[in-house]
Amino acid sequence: MSLAVRGPLWIDTHCHLDADEFSPDRDAVSARARAAGVARLVIPAVASSNLDAVRALAHRHGDVYALGLHPLYVGDEAHDALDRLAIALRAAIDDPQLVAVGEIGIDAFVPGLDMALQAHFYAAQLDLALAFDLPVILHVRRSADLLLQQLRRRPRLRGGIAHAFNGSEQQAQAFVDRGFKLGFGGALTFERALQIRRLAASLPAEALVLETDAPDIPPHWLYRTAAERAAGAIARNEPAELPRIGAELAALRDLTPEAVAALTTANARAALPRLAAWLDRHG
Repeated sequence: MSLAVRGPLWIDTHCHLDADEFSPDRDAVSARARAAGVARLVIPAVASSNLDAVRALAHRHGDVYALGLHPLYVGDEAHDALDRLAIALRAAIDDPQLVAVGEIGIDAFVPGLDMALQAHFYAAQLDLALAFDLPVILHVRRSADLLLQQLRRRPRLRGGIAHAFNGSEQQAQAFVDRGFKLGFGGALTFERALQIRRLAASLPAEALVLETDAPDIPPHWLYRTAAERAAGAIARNEPAELPRIGAELAALRDLTPEAVAALTTANARAALPRLAAWLDRHG
């Protein structure tokens, strides 16, 4: 699928295109992203129930995908979920559009989650990534040190992307030292997001990739309060917003949007070698 878009080309390294929020107009969402210059989406799975859906969507739209079990949902998985994931990875390993194991990790923000169960699923999926020689896409929410502990035990892991990063500079460097890029998206557009904006502005350029996490984490121009949402206002994020998010990153770093598009695309290629191969073949 070649692109005929003038201007910089972007990679959305984290977009849940399979989410229910996109059911009314999923094809139009994809078309708007392409028209805006978003060359490819990385579509991560979150549960056993959507492994097939993300693969099918990636093939339908010429995007790429990751297969994994999200920490927020592992409590709802059947006892054989990891076996089913291993079978799905084995079946897809020769598919050039499979680029990573993800979205996996640990969430220490949402109360009431089983931390031991999350840690078990996370460690097992890191081992699957090693077995299939794939990078990983990590869910990092108040859990950077917990994730890094397991990564240190697996020095041969290919690295990948720490999605929606909001840790310290020391934690950022620890991920980078292990071959990871750090994902930034709509949160950096909020002036009060001081830590995220400082990291986005000061981290080495080679550490950064861009993402939307659509339909979640809308940028400030799409944000709606709880009262507005209750009254029917829509705050759905979508991948076509990525260039405008990229322009905000460019302003923070005193760069042009074209320069940010080039460097974050290069970083996405480095983080996900199969994505690079797909882009080389299909533009």
